[in-house]
Amino acid sequence: MAETGSETTMEDILASIKKIIAEDAPPAPRSFSREAIPESVRPRLSPRDDILDLTGALEPEPAPEPAMNTAEPILSEAAQQASRQALDALSDAANPTPAIAPVAQGVTVEQLASDLLRPMLKDWLDSHLPQIVERLVAQEVARISGRS
Repeated sequence: MAETGSETTMEDILASIKKIIAEDAPPAPRSFSREAIPESVRPRLSPRDDILDLTGALEPEPAPEPAMNTAEPILSEAAQQASRQALDALSDAANPTPAIAPVAQGVTVEQLASDLLRPMLKDWLDSHLPQIVERLVAQEVARISGRS
């Protein structure tokens, strides 16, 4: 370093800074070519597959499929009613009514039994009466028409 008196020159300072930067700088990244990768590891690509082409216009994405027609119910009325009955039975089992209601003065045993049996009779009739009526009507039609 050339010094004039006890001072360093501007060139010496710049040279010193360049030297420090060169020592502290990380090594330059190595670039790999396709040929440097062993054939057993190299993916099976054509020479142009690794080039990303950004010059073409993008095609719009296709519109989503229209939703299914939801106007028509999936379940038949009979299946819906049967499901409702089963869920009602489950609800009744989860929240049972008290077996013995407080008895008012002057209520007979027959009236009490009638009040207790009424909900059970209603459930049984709701479940079985349509089939009974249908069977009896079919028998009567067959009898009248002479097809018995």
